[in-house]
Amino acid sequence: MELVLRSTRVVTPDGIRAASVAVTGGRITALLPHAAAPPPGAVLEDLGDDVLLPGLVDTHVHVNDPGRAEWEGFASATLAAAAGGVTTLVDMPLNSVPPTTTVAHLRTKRDVARLRAHIDVGFWGGALPGNLAELRPLHDAGAFGFKSFLSPSGVEEFPHLGRADLEAVAAEIAGFGGLLIVHAEDPHHLAEPPPGGERYADFLASRPRAAENAAVAALVDVAARLGTRVHVLHLSSSGALPALAAARAAGVPVTVETCPHFLTLTAEEVPDGATEFKCCPPIREAANRDALWAALADGTIDCVVSDHSPCTTDLKVPDFAAAWGGISSLQLGLPAVWTEARRRGHTLHDVARWMATAPAALAGLARKGAIEPGRDADFVVLAPDETFTVDAAALHHRNPVTAYAGRTLHGVVRSTWLRGRRISDHGIPLTGPTGRLLERA
Repeated sequence: MELVLRSTRVVTPDGIRAASVAVTGGRITALLPHAAAPPPGAVLEDLGDDVLLPGLVDTHVHVNDPGRAEWEGFASATLAAAAGGVTTLVDMPLNSVPPTTTVAHLRTKRDVARLRAHIDVGFWGGALPGNLAELRPLHDAGAFGFKSFLSPSGVEEFPHLGRADLEAVAAEIAGFGGLLIVHAEDPHHLAEPPPGGERYADFLASRPRAAENAAVAALVDVAARLGTRVHVLHLSSSGALPALAAARAAGVPVTVETCPHFLTLTAEEVPDGATEFKCCPPIREAANRDALWAALADGTIDCVVSDHSPCTTDLKVPDFAAAWGGISSLQLGLPAVWTEARRRGHTLHDVARWMATAPAALAGLARKGAIEPGRDADFVVLAPDETFTVDAAALHHRNPVTAYAGRTLHGVVRSTWLRGRRISDHGIPLTGPTGRLLERA
């Protein structure tokens, strides 16, 4: 035994309790009584009343490196992640150039990330019209699953799937037991061309709930008929929840995520011209947000991940049609969600399930996402009652653009640990890029 972390509040799969967590060789080896004396030679880290949570697992991050590294790169993204308590991320196959749609492109991504990652990193593959033959090789090469869009992605090199392409992709992925993860908006319900201007209400109306509802219904149908494991990305529309709940009750292999911005921000508070709030699907009304929280509580929604989709400041022009759509939040997800969760009576045990355990299970990361023996010793130490005001310029994100600027949030990340080694202290990196590249088990 090399290390013991002691806290009066350790978040375990069974609840929150006082305990000492023993670590050997980068893995958790035992949960001991709080007052247990550490064995000779072990370093004791007494955290007092600060909360010890499992390191967060964020399965929806756009790092954009290589090709658009000026938007975000592996070094800045993983520093931001570590400062926010994220110890594992899975990188989306866009908006990098090239996208991760072939084994060769996956190798390119890994080569770039290998020397820059401060936390552990895995990779999704992409499923596009015309790359059907690449899917099984990507799966065999360790990609965690396959991202597709049902509406235009926003970048030319990653076109969306039509219905026939979706059927073919889903059948192919079902054939080797893979996972299809989908941006679910039906293009027939989206305004084309989208309305220009600074009014958020016009942008919101251009991407109605009906677009998500129809796309989710199509995905449920595909999953039910073909047996493909399907994961719905960044659910925004509460109108899709009844179909998802019914599908899950019927045993259809479908899972669902939502994002901090859909749980903490509302359409009513978005100022006109404030395109730092623009994302697709969009931030909706407060009543819709309440329904998403209820779905988290009853298990219809499985997990909460960032959909960190950054860009340079010049792309956030005040015109909602012209601005890049994406929320930068990788460093802020934990305090943002905790701020709203605590107000609604949820606990940090719930937050750990949504933001660590469930995303790890989605990606098949059996050694991540929980504080229990056999798992990697990945931790975040949180002062849950302390507050801070978000200063965009002080974040590790490459560009100082975030919808949370100026907000006061609960939950200060004291430190972050990767495989038993403290890598970040109050947001200050303590090590070089020691993250590992992960593959599908």
